[in-house]
Amino acid sequence: MTEQPGRRERKKAATRKAIADTALRMFLDRGYDAVGIREIAAAADVAITTLFAHFPSKEALLFDEDPQREQRLIRAVTDREPGRSVPDALRRHLHEAVRELATPGSVAFWQLVDSSPALREYATTMWLRHEAALATALAADLGRPEPSTLCRAFARFVLGVHPLAREAADPAAAVDEIFDLITPGWDAAAAADPPRGT
Repeated sequence: MTEQPGRRERKKAATRKAIADTALRMFLDRGYDAVGIREIAAAADVAITTLFAHFPSKEALLFDEDPQREQRLIRAVTDREPGRSVPDALRRHLHEAVRELATPGSVAFWQLVDSSPALREYATTMWLRHEAALATALAADLGRPEPSTLCRAFARFVLGVHPLAREAADPAAAVDEIFDLITPGWDAAAAADPPRGT
């Protein structure tokens, strides 16, 4: 009897979580640079090939929620309440993201990230990997079949907010400063270039 797809997916998700949890525990205990991939695989009781099937790099082990992060970002646009603008919805989403920086678990996590140049660089570029998905969501919201330069540019600016805010003395204020800067540009460009066929 074959396994149901739902069960297979649950097993894969459980394996992925076990690997990520093991890696985080070892990194926090000994430091990121002191722990090797083989050690993590052995501690998680998986083959190295299994580890790399779930995580393409050592850095990715720490940022295992990247797909969920992209989904939440897109939902901030697609599921926003009536009357709330795209910039306001994304501003609120980024405020929620930077509030998480102050939670006890996040403080230890980001201290670990800051201890390694490779992790700091990965964390900064991580957000930018969602540019195409966010630009596509913005285009759909405007009734366009493809992302325009406006959509791609605004997506890029939005995705730069978290890394900049994380480095600021007051992350929440930094989020507002950046959105105060980029929102008028979005509003003006969107109004000047309405959806095709309207």
